Amino acid sequence: MFHLFVFCSLCFWHLVVFADTDAVKMVTEGDSVTLESGVTEIQTGDVITWTFGRPETQIALINKDDGIFSTSLGDAVGFRDRLQLDQKTGSLTITNTRTTDSGLYNVTIKRTNTQTTNRFSVTVYARLSVPVISSNSSQCSSSSSSSQQNCSLVCSVVNVGHVTLSWYKENSLLSSISVSDLSISLSLPLEVEYQDKNTYSCVLNNSFTNQTQPLDITQLCQTCAGPEPLKVLIYAAAAVSLLLLAAVGILCIFKRHSKTDQEDHTRNEELTYADPTFYKRKAQKSEVKQEEDVVYAGVVIRS
Repeated sequence: MFHLFVFCSLCFWHLVVFADTDAVKMVTEGDSVTLESGVTEIQTGDVITWTFGRPETQIALINKDDGIFSTSLGDAVGFRDRLQLDQKTGSLTITNTRTTDSGLYNVTIKRTNTQTTNRFSVTVYARLSVPVISSNSSQCSSSSSSSQQNCSLVCSVVNVGHVTLSWYKENSLLSSISVSDLSISLSLPLEVEYQDKNTYSCVLNNSFTNQTQPLDITQLCQTCAGPEPLKVLIYAAAAVSLLLLAAVGILCIFKRHSKTDQEDHTRNEELTYADPTFYKRKAQKSEVKQEEDVVYAGVVIRS
């Protein structure tokens, strides 16, 4: 009985062969990934079936004898127009990958006397955005030394999952925060001295890729570096402008007075004075005509 059991077990092992371990595939969202069937060339009578997920859902089928190379089965589970089959090897390519494509894939090759199954573990990572570094001016504070000042910064990312956000000084890790959930916003603070000459960077990474944002202390910390010198510079520039305006005004007034005096002097030079000449008028004799034949009448006065 035992020998019969061993014989049957050997026959079953000969017919069905499973991969010892899952082949691991990692890809960034939007890229393509190819899952190899393990067959160098499809033989007559081969039937190749691709499945996805748990429970398994058939997404592609190859039957060379019947001339079937179909990926339409994957339309129902979100793979519409994104699956491609290699007609020579039976390998499956997923294009324009999405995070929802992550999971387990099986390919089963049935031949005349054998059946082989290979398994793949696919992880599609969301494309990482570049971290954003900003200064928190409300938290600018002077240190114990008046010649030094600290600047508070924060590095942040939004809508991420399964990532780690870290601050680095040169190549040394300063601090980090990790998240395993999806669609989470992360922020990580950092305080530096304005006069710090070291190189800082904020790094967002997962197990597959990373995005790095270098820190420009001069640009982001100029407010924290002390607004007083800037005010002094502004006031000085305003004072110089006022002085220039006053000088221009005085110069204009001076030129106007100079021009007026010059015009008056010119008019005086153009005047011609003439000597007066007096003429003696002849006295006119009045002519009195003597009356001729004058008759005098007497006057009678009655009382």
